[in-house]
Amino acid sequence: MDHIDHILIVDDDSEIRELVSGYLKKNGLRVSVAADGRQMRGFLETNTVDLIVLDIMMPGDDGLVLCRELRAGKHKATPILMLTARSDEMDRVLGLEMGADDYLPKPFAARELLARIKSVLRRTRMLPPNFQVTEAGQILRFGEWRLDTVARNLLDNAGTTIALSGAEFRLLRVFIDHPQRVLNRDQLLNLTQGRDAEIFDRSIDLLVSRLRQRLGDDAREPVYIKTVRSEGYVFSVPIEVSESRQ
Repeated sequence: MDHIDHILIVDDDSEIRELVSGYLKKNGLRVSVAADGRQMRGFLETNTVDLIVLDIMMPGDDGLVLCRELRAGKHKATPILMLTARSDEMDRVLGLEMGADDYLPKPFAARELLARIKSVLRRTRMLPPNFQVTEAGQILRFGEWRLDTVARNLLDNAGTTIALSGAEFRLLRVFIDHPQRVLNRDQLLNLTQGRDAEIFDRSIDLLVSRLRQRLGDDAREPVYIKTVRSEGYVFSVPIEVSESRQ
């Protein structure tokens, strides 16, 4: 039986929840709704979803707080699409920094939301055609880190797992598969996300900043991801490959 994608809409506006869920269901998706963070947490305790649509402006814990919470817990790899105020660029920046995979400004057309959802799911599950894939079932070692390509875990020397969002994992894989090579922002966008949706101009810079934080890389004197002025970024450490133990 074919998998039906399950989308969770988290928004305190009942009209938006009703209209969006109705439209998505008509287009073949399974949809659940939550009015706030409490309902979202309760639902996710006993259910799994393929993507979360998360509004920023909500009473109680807002979307930014919930996004950070999701990225720190067992749902760290679940794609998140944030709904933001059209005029508030800072919300978009913060949402991407917290680990959102994409954003959509309000007001929006339901058709555009559906397109964004499909795009995020496609980016999460499928590597772009021009992505150079490393062999499955490997441990990729670089500096003080190991990346398990099966479990999608980043581990330090002590074996501690560092949480990576889906976007962070894809970016790290791009860098690992193209070491010692300068990649500009357009190339990184194409390799990690594709160009089938309008992407926030600063999203790659924000994503690089997030990944540097995960790696403990000082942006002023980075060891792993170095900035090449006016050109882009380069992953500057050698990669060692070993078989993954399953």
